[in-house]
Amino acid sequence: METVDHVAVTVDGGLAGDYRGAVKPGGRGRRQVTLMERIDWQAAMAEVGHNIAWSERRANLLVDGLDLPQVPGVRLRIGADVLLEVTRETDPCERMEALAPGLRAALTPDWRGGACTRVLAGGIIAVGDPIRIE
Repeated sequence: METVDHVAVTVDGGLAGDYRGAVKPGGRGRRQVTLMERIDWQAAMAEVGHNIAWSERRANLLVDGLDLPQVPGVRLRIGADVLLEVTRETDPCERMEALAPGLRAALTPDWRGGACTRVLAGGIIAVGDPIRIE
């Protein structure tokens, strides 16, 4: 994982530098960009009694001040140009349990582990860009 202050986002490739965001031939790109709410990560940390950096979750973007919609098909605008579509919940994996006992379960309720999205329109996003539901 690498933390950056800005990144290019494309319809075919997701976030620049993240090979998992590339749409595979015949694929639908349902997991191009993953987002997680800061408050959800903090709640999970409180539940397991740890203070692990959010980047260990391996979500692409940490969102602050927005309750991520838990409905596939909802669109999110980041900055002026980037448009994402929620596709599904980001399921917590066994790696979370290796970070802290109970973390996988702490990330399970109410999409606390985050949301997967596909890129509908690309552009450049940066830390502090506004994010809103369209």
